[in-house]
Amino acid sequence: MVSHSELRELFCAADAVCFDVDSTVIREEGIDELAKFCGVEDAVSEMTRRAMGGAVPFKAALTERLSLIQPSREQVQRLIAEHPPHLTPGIRELVSRLQERNVQVFLISGGFRSIVEHVASKLNIPPTNVFANRLKFYFNGEYAGFDEMQPTAESGGKGKVIKLLKEKFHFKKIVMIGDGATDMEACPPAVCIKWTNIFPVVFLL
Repeated sequence: MVSHSELRELFCAADAVCFDVDSTVIREEGIDELAKFCGVEDAVSEMTRRAMGGAVPFKAALTERLSLIQPSREQVQRLIAEHPPHLTPGIRELVSRLQERNVQVFLISGGFRSIVEHVASKLNIPPTNVFANRLKFYFNGEYAGFDEMQPTAESGGKGKVIKLLKEKFHFKKIVMIGDGATDMEACPPAVCIKWTNIFPVVFLL
């Protein structure tokens, strides 16, 4: 367990802070909410649990879940409009304080870019600071797969994104905050913090 003083030091020394999104920045697991909306919640929730624990390679789990959900473009848009994700209490304040200190904030998610960009807009995080998976659709809007070339589509992908950020912006210290196995895979090159350890660090910054 990281102490509050150690957390404060990590945040104060960071050039950039990267957040996982599902069950971290927002309360929900985006893919589970999409599955619920599309009527296949139970089967997909169990796959999500195994994927987060690292029991199944991430890309395999994502492929399997999406093949069950088969979300259309309209369903994704309706999910965001009718059941928008809920921000975790305190996250807006934490992100705002980091931004006030000119710390770059990124969202790195194994979830879907359309949902993550919606979340980013609520936190004044630009789309250029969002890394997430892209769903693909046919011209008629039916599900056509996902972009498997995105680094976030595979195990170890978040670490690859952080390595790219370090090379591009010459960050010396990046902190990665999340709740699952794919987040811990980003350490190194990032300093990783389990989400449950964060608060009340927001009040210490």
